[in-house]
Amino acid sequence: MKDNPLTMEMLLEQLAGLNIIQIAAIPLILLVALEWILTIVQKKEYYNSLDTLSATFIGLVNIGISALLKIGVFGIILFFYNLVPWSIPTVWWAYILCILTLDFSRYWSHRLTHVNRFWWATHVTHHNSEKYNLSVAFRLSWTQHIKFIFFVPVVLIGFDPVLFFICHQIEVLYQFWVHTEYIRKLPAPIEYIFVTPSHHRVHHSTNDKYLDKNFGSTLIIWDRIFGTFQAEEEQTVYGITTPINSYNPITLNFHEWKDIVLDVINSRSLKEAYAMLFTSPSKLETVKAKFNSIHLKEFEKANKTDVNFIKINNIDKERNSTISQSWNMKN
Repeated sequence: MKDNPLTMEMLLEQLAGLNIIQIAAIPLILLVALEWILTIVQKKEYYNSLDTLSATFIGLVNIGISALLKIGVFGIILFFYNLVPWSIPTVWWAYILCILTLDFSRYWSHRLTHVNRFWWATHVTHHNSEKYNLSVAFRLSWTQHIKFIFFVPVVLIGFDPVLFFICHQIEVLYQFWVHTEYIRKLPAPIEYIFVTPSHHRVHHSTNDKYLDKNFGSTLIIWDRIFGTFQAEEEQTVYGITTPINSYNPITLNFHEWKDIVLDVINSRSLKEAYAMLFTSPSKLETVKAKFNSIHLKEFEKANKTDVNFIKINNIDKERNSTISQSWNMKN
């Protein structure tokens, strides 16, 4: 525990006016409008009006949710920051170290959202558009905020909360510009180190060779190190493997949660319910088929036992009837 813990009042005072994302919201919307107009002039099919309006609405609601949860998130950060007796000085290199650490955490948390159905439900909204443009950056799930727990280890390292929030916002804002078709390949050194639109187009693709690739937020080196890198080599097809076919923001945010609840309710064992909640989305249908096969065999086995029981009972009844008839004839 720190000798002089940081209080909520002190943190709020230091963070006053430092909400970069809220400040950037209007300029980002204007950039989306500019790209949209450009696609109309050039007769490109990068935008869909309803899709873009839906994404913008989702993004604005998300900003409101973030504002409502601000005190709770700040409280969590303060608790863990004050829990450790050490702290990293707020100097220039601390910002670089914090961004590197955050980016590493974001790589693993992002990767988890693609291999675990529960966490996928907090992320699928970002992927269910079949278009790829700057407005897709706004499509962040209204339930994504629970992923904040993955950044607690970064706070425990001892980064000042103000520095942490600044770096976190930089990481989030970096993601905006990579959602575009207009920027193709950049110079090789940039493509090798940083996440670029080319890398992120791969990540949003449903092409078999592109699935579950390129999880990096700012740096693509994590994907290169941990074996999830895939270069853009063929035309990408966007969306999710099971299309939603809806522009309703409620549906786009909660369709996966609804499916999870139904699958868990309809599960026939705790093991199946656990699998329906936490299995990999890409393996879901295979897992469902496996459980259906198991229960079908159990059902057939149970029915076979019942049939045999009935047959044995019928034989016994026939035998008893024959004995009884013979006895009556003799007497």
